[in-house]
Amino acid sequence: MTLSRRNVLKTAGAAAALLPEAARAQTASTPAPANLGPTTSTVEDRNRRMQWWHEARFGMFIHFGLYSVLGRHEWAMEQEGIPVAEYQQLAKQFNPQPHAARAWAKLAKSSGMKYMVMTTKHHEGFCLFDTKLTNYCAPKQAAGRDLVAEYVEAARAEGMRFGFYYSLMDWHHPDGARCKTDEAARRRFVAYIHGQVRELCTNYGKVDILWYDVSWPLTPEGWESVQMNQMVRKLQPDIIINNRSGIPEDFQTPEQRIQAYDVPWESCMTMNDSWGFQRADDNWKSPKTIVRNLLTCTRDQGNYLLNIGPKGDGSIPDPSIQILTTVGRWMDAHNALIHRADRCQVKRSEFALFTRQGNTLFIHAYFWPGETLAVGGLQQKVLSAKLYPSGQPVQFEQEQFRVRFTGLPRYAPDPIATVLQVECDGEPTQDQLAIRVNRKREGV
Repeated sequence: MTLSRRNVLKTAGAAAALLPEAARAQTASTPAPANLGPTTSTVEDRNRRMQWWHEARFGMFIHFGLYSVLGRHEWAMEQEGIPVAEYQQLAKQFNPQPHAARAWAKLAKSSGMKYMVMTTKHHEGFCLFDTKLTNYCAPKQAAGRDLVAEYVEAARAEGMRFGFYYSLMDWHHPDGARCKTDEAARRRFVAYIHGQVRELCTNYGKVDILWYDVSWPLTPEGWESVQMNQMVRKLQPDIIINNRSGIPEDFQTPEQRIQAYDVPWESCMTMNDSWGFQRADDNWKSPKTIVRNLLTCTRDQGNYLLNIGPKGDGSIPDPSIQILTTVGRWMDAHNALIHRADRCQVKRSEFALFTRQGNTLFIHAYFWPGETLAVGGLQQKVLSAKLYPSGQPVQFEQEQFRVRFTGLPRYAPDPIATVLQVECDGEPTQDQLAIRVNRKREGV
């Protein structure tokens, strides 16, 4: 059976991270078990460390490696059955433009993103950083330099927080598979993995995020994940660690879908259908879809980590630039509604999404209904309404089961999402079941 990413994580007990994204982003509030707190820190310390992350909301994921040269998806080595000896020849061709990461960081900042996470080693086993534990790394191959150091420099120059993605699974290391059944191989391989994690947490100054991926073929006990993360926290006391080393730690990572949890969570998604550069993949998300996804995450107090897959030379594919530039223009006017948002209980509409700040409800109409816009089930009294950010007053009529906003422009003022700012006499809540149950029926 082909070992797809989904099968790997299912084997590892994390298949829930890999269901395909629905055509329209949907959320399901999934309460996490009470014990789903940090394994190697306290909840109180997690809250301290993650304050900036909760405010950030929007980040850039960067998948970059030898697969970027091939341009056929980051799983090409396994899915195409490419022999290790053949695949590793790509390291002799992989020589990105110097400081390509500066363009990534500038695009992230202009798009309204606040942090970045880059692959330091993907499943292919090739390291983009300077490591003493293998020659299979960028500084000792054609690139001749530390690409992670360039990325760190670029992120800091733009005032971006940054993190390191690191794959536990390794298709290149000789012990990467046999460690499952050979104890001596397991000890060697775990020492290698721990050693590289130590290098990442030692050689680049303060690191904000450690983003593990794919724990195949070992259990958390086999990886010695607790000991590994205790080491990480000792080296980086303020770091945020995800859940993919097999223990909960700081945040959950639903992949290619939006799923809300009662603990910190971050949905990671691609801009098309591929993480690594795939020259034939033209199934790009529209700017409107990306903004809708971001609003959905924001409403439920989650983060949105959106991927770019640079080409082998480090340049960003043109569609990614065009899409994110459009998203950035919308964010220029609306970023406060993302970065300063509270959890919003109002959710039901076929043409709008909602965010909240205190008693203020923001209605983001991505399908503009025209001169009248109605929201059903709002439980609070509306005190005022206006278009955001212009401040133009909006007339409204409030009835038992709905609020109608009238006299609106016939056509959408903003093609991505036009926003109404609605002041209420309390925290906005919505009860549409009351409409179904209590609305007068004909003849009654």
